[in-house]
Amino acid sequence: MATTAGRRPVTDRLPTFPWDRLTPHKEAAARHPDGLVDLSVGTPVDPVPERLRAALAAAADSPGYPATYGTPELRAAAAGWLERRHGVLAEPGAVLPSIGSKELVAWLPTLLGLGPGDVVVHPELAYPTYDIGVRLAGATPVPADGLSALGPRRVRLVWINSPANPTGRVLPAAHLRKVVEWARERGAIVASDECYLDLGWDGVQPVSVLHPDVCGGSHEGLLALHSLSKRSNLAGYRAAFVTGDPALVRELLAVRKHAGMIVPAPVQAAMTAALSDDGHAEEQKERYRRRRELLRGALERAGWQITHSEAGLYLWAAHPEHDAWDSVAQLADLGILVAPGDFYGAGGGGHVRVAFTATDERVAAAMVRERRSCWS
Repeated sequence: MATTAGRRPVTDRLPTFPWDRLTPHKEAAARHPDGLVDLSVGTPVDPVPERLRAALAAAADSPGYPATYGTPELRAAAAGWLERRHGVLAEPGAVLPSIGSKELVAWLPTLLGLGPGDVVVHPELAYPTYDIGVRLAGATPVPADGLSALGPRRVRLVWINSPANPTGRVLPAAHLRKVVEWARERGAIVASDECYLDLGWDGVQPVSVLHPDVCGGSHEGLLALHSLSKRSNLAGYRAAFVTGDPALVRELLAVRKHAGMIVPAPVQAAMTAALSDDGHAEEQKERYRRRRELLRGALERAGWQITHSEAGLYLWAAHPEHDAWDSVAQLADLGILVAPGDFYGAGGGGHVRVAFTATDERVAAAMVRERRSCWS
């Protein structure tokens, strides 16, 4: 279709939405007599905690415009959570709520003023939205796990993601510190997507890029993104925030004010309640732990190999006899839907990502099918 006056649609810069490619397998899995077990998307399925719903309802009579910056109570709660749970001393004034973390990932290069000629580095196996956000800005995405291989190219922004999606890999403080030092030597910004920071398994304790052991006590040039979707089942609320370098946060705030990127007041109230309470998060983590152990055991009994998967909501699994799409098809025949690893980069073609966010009943259904078929 011709465009008006030579206009180039933004979609011309973007790849096909990967999940559209999974539709035939989802349809095949849904035909299973016992129904679909959807382990492909890490969407919460458990109830929103009552305390959080009450906070939302109590703030429902909010006829005026909310503050882009967020309420003082929200900013204090976010800073308090980071200090209490992760040993990070963030300034409450350097906390900025966002409309979910995906929105911020997608628009951060644009909000920072990046464009043609600017290089943005992201992990080789990565959440696809890092790449999409760079393309939306017209900048150049470069997937690279080894920064030394970048040569003389001028890098403006470096994305890190620990715990990682899709692999569940956790980067140690020493590794993160080297990335921060490398970026600071070159004047690059480091953006750390830490939405799974609370979800370490088997004694693994993920560390924030803002922790003193990583950043030396200074947040200069650093941004950390956090989400309440997984920790508090607030995916439907679109509740997240960014913090770090106060100067960078002020810059983001100024642009977001112009663009009307504002978290609704009732959602801000629910976020405040969520960040002030650790009990509901521990209960939810225990649910995920049980489901993780069941699914991991089933996969390993059937000959699958699990790599990384030290944190987060996914198992990074490979079958010795199948590539990613063969594995997707084999599991779809059992009514089980997973995500092919190549959604996250060319290096993922031998793996699938298995989410353990399904209900207990659906996980139990998968166990029955595993015993009957061995998932082979």
